[in-house]
Amino acid sequence: MDNQGGGIGILGLLGIVFVTLKLTGVIDWSWWWVTLPFWGGLALALVIALISLIAYGIASGVEANKRERRRRNR
Repeated sequence: MDNQGGGIGILGLLGIVFVTLKLTGVIDWSWWWVTLPFWGGLALALVIALISLIAYGIASGVEANKRERRRRNR
């Protein structure tokens, strides 16, 4: 039997709660703050992409530095 979790995550649930509270007038927050939990997944993906690009840049720089040293030592 394959049990795949699925369902709504904590950020999705928090977003639904915030929207409900906003629409019922319980909170008087800006819609930017209310919808912020829905942007969590996108923010995480962007952070991972940024870290990957930085790591790639560092690795490329290190490799270029090694090639330059080898070229000079010939």
